[in-house]
Amino acid sequence: MAQALGHLAECQGAHVRFAKTSRTLADLAGGHADRAWGRRIREPVRSDVFILDDFAMRQLSVAQVGDLDELVSERQGRSPVITSNRAPGDWYPLFPNPVVAESVQDRLINASHQVIMNGPGYRPNKRPGNPAGKNGTASSQGGWP
Repeated sequence: MAQALGHLAECQGAHVRFAKTSRTLADLAGGHADRAWGRRIREPVRSDVFILDDFAMRQLSVAQVGDLDELVSERQGRSPVITSNRAPGDWYPLFPNPVVAESVQDRLINASHQVIMNGPGYRPNKRPGNPAGKNGTASSQGGWP
């Protein structure tokens, strides 16, 4: 769904960036090492639509939270599109500092529109040999698993 929103925005002329959260944070960490952090954060900050995929998959380090806080702060008024397998209430324990956790999550959640999707994921339908077919749609006999 996030990719579809990004595609629609691109079709309307917006600059869209889609990235896994872990890769974005690793890229920013590399910017600290090679002193290119300012350059590396510009792209996601300047993007009209910035999609962070797989947010809150694992515990965040103090440095990662600092980078995430800067990223969210710099995009003031233009929150990213976030995909996560966890509910926002489950994000707090992943942050090492509760004050920063509250700050980041306040910016992300309070001005957000949340779309909660329940049910089976699409990935099982992509398995080779799945009777649902190549395009991931349900077969006429079985419906969705």
